[in-house]
Amino acid sequence: MNGAVLTTAAGLAGASGWTQAGVALAGVGAGLINTVVGSGTLITFPVLLAAGLPPVTANVSNTLGLVPGSVSGALGYRRELAGLTPLLRRLGASALAGGLTGAVLLLELSAKTFEAVVPFLIAGALALVLLQPLLAKRLAARAEGRPRPADGGRALLVGVYLCGIYGGYFGAAQGVLLLGLMGVLLELPLQRINGVKNVLALLVNGVAAVLFAVVGRIDWRAALLVAAGSVVGGQLGALVGRRLPAPVLRGVIVAVGVVAIVRVVVG
Repeated sequence: MNGAVLTTAAGLAGASGWTQAGVALAGVGAGLINTVVGSGTLITFPVLLAAGLPPVTANVSNTLGLVPGSVSGALGYRRELAGLTPLLRRLGASALAGGLTGAVLLLELSAKTFEAVVPFLIAGALALVLLQPLLAKRLAARAEGRPRPADGGRALLVGVYLCGIYGGYFGAAQGVLLLGLMGVLLELPLQRINGVKNVLALLVNGVAAVLFAVVGRIDWRAALLVAAGSVVGGQLGALVGRRLPAPVLRGVIVAVGVVAIVRVVVG
């Protein structure tokens, strides 16, 4: 290791009750947003930074904490996933490989490297969130009338792997990337694609979290608080998240993303 995973003296275990409640509430928001579209990390990551965790520790703890929420969201979409087991197996292997690659990169690269690129990763994620409706329309129009493989072909396998690398390393807006990719390459309704996205994001976060738990130094209090909130949020996302106005969700994501950029840059 090159010291990428940092330690904190007390972490969230020594934080006030209000701070810990805020982290759990951020987990609810992240679980909801991840289930509906993705980008939940842009809720929890800046909150963990504000709570005093170093960037890499916040990222690692957040990844582990969001896994239960991903499980919750995937279960909430189980009806949309009916009949898609072969596709999930095929794409799942690429997602696992990509997530593991990204997690290894996070652990092997220096903490300074992560801190240097995080503002750009967040800014890129925010741009994707804002441009997602326009991109979806243009990509759908470009793909209209073109025959597409039922399983997305090799292009989808490679794309899911690359999304997995990004997700294992940082993960903000990986859901947006997956939705856009599969929306172009798969002949499936949006809600079924969203169900597949939830499973793939679960696999990426899950394999990264296992590696972080074994070799990384996680703030377990932070991870547990995010986990508790994200489970609730995952179910809320599956039940009522589709009814929330998209502009409201995007506004919240952009606001907390800007806070995260300022927090990392200013320190």
